[in-house]
Amino acid sequence: MKQAYRVLAFLVAAGVALQAAAISYGMFGLIKWVEQGGTLDQSTELTPALGGYIGFSWHATVGIFVLPVISLLFLITSFFAKVPGGIKWALIVFVVTVLQVALGLFSHSVAGIGWLHGINALVLFGTAVMAGMRVSRAVANKVVLDEPVAAPAP
Repeated sequence: MKQAYRVLAFLVAAGVALQAAAISYGMFGLIKWVEQGGTLDQSTELTPALGGYIGFSWHATVGIFVLPVISLLFLITSFFAKVPGGIKWALIVFVVTVLQVALGLFSHSVAGIGWLHGINALVLFGTAVMAGMRVSRAVANKVVLDEPVAAPAP
């Protein structure tokens, strides 16, 4: 279970990196499309012909559906992995993921929240990597949680 915990933690981090790549592709594709004569306004149809459409679609799909599921599986796995502090870190990753989705959705109404969405993505990436690295440390230190601790001699 420790390896499942580790893989899921790093999948969250990889998902955040994929999110950054997808939204970058979307924005640069959109800019190129506009420079080539495309017009973006409320009447523009959201079709694959729109520059960067695939990047925006991937960003939305992975961010709203895929990453929250991976984060939830990560949290569930943490209860069985017996990684020291693993439940705490998995819970932090899950809460930051939920916050990330909320910030992304609310930034459509208040554009300034987009700044927090970007910063929170870095926090999510960092916490997921830290959680995954905890497994390596636990294995290297051979931490055994089930051994009883002897009481100090009087």
